[in-house]
Amino acid sequence: MSSSAETNGVKKMKVGPLVIGTHNGKFHCDEVLACFMLRQLPEYKDATITRSRDPEVLDACDIVVDVGGKYDTTTHRYDHHMRTFQETMNSVRPEKEWTTKLSSAGLVYCHFGERVIASVLGVDVTDSCIPKIYDKVYENFIEAVDGIDNGVNPTDEKPRYKVCTDLSSRVSHLSPAWNSACQDTDPGFYKAVAMVGAEFVDRVQFYYTAWLPARQVVETAFNDRLQVHESGQIMELPGGGCPWKEHLSNIEEEKNEADGTPEKEHIMFVIFPEKETDGPYRVHAVNKAEEGFKLRLPLREEWRGVRDADLSAVTGIPGCVFVHSSGFIGGNKTREGALEMAIRTLQQ
Repeated sequence: MSSSAETNGVKKMKVGPLVIGTHNGKFHCDEVLACFMLRQLPEYKDATITRSRDPEVLDACDIVVDVGGKYDTTTHRYDHHMRTFQETMNSVRPEKEWTTKLSSAGLVYCHFGERVIASVLGVDVTDSCIPKIYDKVYENFIEAVDGIDNGVNPTDEKPRYKVCTDLSSRVSHLSPAWNSACQDTDPGFYKAVAMVGAEFVDRVQFYYTAWLPARQVVETAFNDRLQVHESGQIMELPGGGCPWKEHLSNIEEEKNEADGTPEKEHIMFVIFPEKETDGPYRVHAVNKAEEGFKLRLPLREEWRGVRDADLSAVTGIPGCVFVHSSGFIGGNKTREGALEMAIRTLQQ
């Protein structure tokens, strides 16, 4: 078994379309997604899908996913049901951090994912966007499919409610009911391929057209922070609602790994106009953790819950609009006022 991330095409050349093999009967999200991803590649774009558990039928296939009892990249066999199989993204590609056991979808993504993304986006596989989108798609799309198929709970605690609308659940709902007169699973399987494929493509394109450009905006603002204030702890973004919290967290983490930036030099406040053009400004305190509510430094306590002229009187800053009662965000009619609110809080 090969443990490297090989993406070097097919095992042999033959006349006619190649054949992707998977099991027949009840289908699941992982092999549905694996088949869709493979058909995004040039060598498999016209491939037929053969659904069978017959070893002789599977042996004739050019690539087999989720059945066959083998994981072997040299012969393009990608099953994960063997008792000895414990592969994760991290074990196959040690530079990746994820340790959820791989399903057939994860295996195909692990070995072919960069090329699949490049094909979906119509860019070269060497494009600089590929590594970041690859990681983002695994973390926010593929890993859940791996975990659900392998029975890996997302938390060690007892869930407070059951989620029945996730992608894997919706795929399972496409199988014939147990008491249906027709037990042919092929129509549901191909309907699932179309549904899962559409969501996969939509997610990849979103990260390329919206998520990645937002990172570039945040990275530019981060690099220009000293032009905003000499402390380097205030960052200014353009208007338009650019999502920044996750990107700022990642950029700071990368910078810290690169040069050991101390936490005291991290961004404390982000200022930005409410609209794309100039107008009222917001000053937003940065959270300690990307998904937590605790703030690195909230706006000053005596300002919280005060508005308009009363707030301007308390702060001594003209044009104040409000400060939230928790101190996580405030507003001012001008850029200069919002910036001053951040500076005054830093100076406390």
